[in-house]
Amino acid sequence: MPRGPRKTARRAPSRGRSRPAAGHSPARRRWLAPGFKVFVALAVAFGAYLVYLDARIRAQFEGKRWALPAHVYARPLELYAGMTLRPEELESELLALGYRQRGQPAVPGDFSRRGDGFRVYTREFRFWDGTEPPHRFQASFADGRLARLENGSDRPVRIEPLRIGGIYPGHHEDRVLVQIDDVPPLLVAALLATEDRDFYRHHGVSPRAIGRALLANLRAASVVQGGSTLTQQLVKNYFLSNERSLWRKAQEALMAVLLELHYSKAEILEAYLNEIYLGQDGPRAIHGFGLASHFYFARALDELRPSQIALLVALVRGASHYNPRRYPERARERRDRVLDTLVAQGRLDPDAGFKAKQEGLGVTPRPPGGSTRYPAFMELVRRQLQRDYRDEDLTSEGLRIFTTLNPRVQGRAERALSQRATRLEKIKGLPPDSLEGAVLVTTREGGEVLALVGGRQARFAGFNRALDAVRPVGSLIKPAVYLTALTSGEYTLATSLQDTTLRVRGPDGKVWAPQNHDHRTHGNVPLYLALAESYNLATARLGFSVGLRQVLNTLRKLGVERTVPAYPAVFLGAVNLSPFDVTQMYQTLAAGGFRTPLRAIREVSRADGEPLARYPLTVEQVVPPAEAYLITTALQQVIARGTGSALARRLPSGLTPAGKTGTTDDLRDSWFAGYTGDYLAVAWLGRDDNQPAGLSGAAGAMQVWGDIMEGLGPRPLRPVPPPDVAYAWVDSTGRLSGEGCEGATALPFREGTLPVERSECAGSSRADPVEKVVNWFKDLLR
Repeated sequence: MPRGPRKTARRAPSRGRSRPAAGHSPARRRWLAPGFKVFVALAVAFGAYLVYLDARIRAQFEGKRWALPAHVYARPLELYAGMTLRPEELESELLALGYRQRGQPAVPGDFSRRGDGFRVYTREFRFWDGTEPPHRFQASFADGRLARLENGSDRPVRIEPLRIGGIYPGHHEDRVLVQIDDVPPLLVAALLATEDRDFYRHHGVSPRAIGRALLANLRAASVVQGGSTLTQQLVKNYFLSNERSLWRKAQEALMAVLLELHYSKAEILEAYLNEIYLGQDGPRAIHGFGLASHFYFARALDELRPSQIALLVALVRGASHYNPRRYPERARERRDRVLDTLVAQGRLDPDAGFKAKQEGLGVTPRPPGGSTRYPAFMELVRRQLQRDYRDEDLTSEGLRIFTTLNPRVQGRAERALSQRATRLEKIKGLPPDSLEGAVLVTTREGGEVLALVGGRQARFAGFNRALDAVRPVGSLIKPAVYLTALTSGEYTLATSLQDTTLRVRGPDGKVWAPQNHDHRTHGNVPLYLALAESYNLATARLGFSVGLRQVLNTLRKLGVERTVPAYPAVFLGAVNLSPFDVTQMYQTLAAGGFRTPLRAIREVSRADGEPLARYPLTVEQVVPPAEAYLITTALQQVIARGTGSALARRLPSGLTPAGKTGTTDDLRDSWFAGYTGDYLAVAWLGRDDNQPAGLSGAAGAMQVWGDIMEGLGPRPLRPVPPPDVAYAWVDSTGRLSGEGCEGATALPFREGTLPVERSECAGSSRADPVEKVVNWFKDLLR
């Protein structure tokens, strides 16, 4: 019998868990689809983030890696036989540069001294005009001069300049870049031995180091060791913040691996050596071993001993915690551990390691050349640089700026101002530290600023009185009045002036009635004596005679750029100028009528030594040579017989400086400006609250000036008279006289201006007195 259709047996529903059907249920598919999309999205995002990190790393690492500050240097000390220099001054400069005193100089940076004799082994230095290799020289001194110099050639010896500061980026990081090939091998060995012994075996992250650190920390029950590689430390310092989080740590690991993919171990290690934070100098952060070597030891990296190298490596673990200046015992303990590690790994001979541990830390008492010791001078440098460079160039390109600062002259000026001000406060019964001041010292002819003191606290940045204290200058303005008269052709030094009572009614109806400082009149006086004695009445009458506009024009020629009010009191110093302005004015007089803008910068070069810009000497003759010579002669009389005569008694005979005192109403401001054969200096004393200081120019600022010059040993001022200037003897009335006549004075006259009238004492021959004084002056110059 045929079979019918086959029936499918139906199972009873199971009470337990049903078996999954072939494929995914609609519910599961609904769950998996978005999960997969999220996974893909996260993978894409992670990949994109890796691409972003990679691009960031490569862009920063292959571009300009660091914003390098501009490094500012003082003038280099140039030595030549016969120069004025004391042995103590040479030793002081060498010590400031971090030279080591040894029995026998063995390496660059060493010197020895026996009495007044020196043996010096100089360092290599890259100047603006080329690299000066290290070399040896011998020097001996006698009578305040460099008597003998032996250096194997006839050329002067040039010692590297002192670094006096820097112009830093906004974050105040500073570093001296080093190349891996120039780093002492022992430093690299110490760094790897203590911070990353697997450096050449890992690829950015070291599982072995992490495990080692974890085990050490568990044993000590505290964090005593880290597991970060040098590459991770570099990434953290260079790219990331100090935030402590798992996310930051993950970023650090990823970036370390990416960095190792693109760059060699040597490149990474070199970057680490230049980036690592190793100390703090006020607002300035010390980065890299190159700068740290100078910061702690005042010497280059390749000059360090094993104990010093170990100390620098010890600071990697915590520059603040192991600061050798604040925590010497803590730093020494950590240094010795580094030395022990080097010995244990065979990187250092046991005897050498033992000897290194017996040495002191060897750090300098204070850090050299970072937070500048010369803030007032540095302010002038910044202002002059800003005329020619963008701010980003000054704070990122690593410029090398060579200035005119002379540390010896600067130190002398600082001490003179501080010590003299303290003494004057006691004499005048002023409150302590109430008397302030400023000083500028320049070369007489070149206008180079050798020293600039902005106040008694010279080490602290603040109000720069040398540049910004705009005060009445008093009688310092008078040479401009007398120079105007001499250049008019109507006056000579012998011209008789009336020092008599003067009353002038102004447009507003007010009467101006000046008086002399002694409240007396002096009748007819020769022009040179009126200036020497600083007679107000004679000066005011002379000013009215030559004209106010002409006097103002003379001031502009001399270099006064500030607006000067056009009223008669200008003749007597009712003019507000800064010490810098006054120095510029007197610089033109001191340079024989040639105006030279004051300058603090000699040369600027790039970080690689390529000259970037030159600051040539710009000179413009604004006063005829004859009249410039005449006014200098008159200013010499100020010190020889006038208001500055007390100075002549202090200084060596034959120095014959020129100068002028300045005193303002109620003795509020005390000024002195003067110059010798090689220096011009301007000093100001007064109070910031503008209360009377009780000091005339002679009693205050002139004493500071004298203190400075006594320490510098300047050359005599003996200007050579121009061809159209001749000397003649004249009497007090301005008539030709003779050498032996009563009251006769030898004065210079421009050709065609000799007096016509003759005194009875002059004799019958007009040429005789002139010829005698010319011969007298020639003898003086010999």
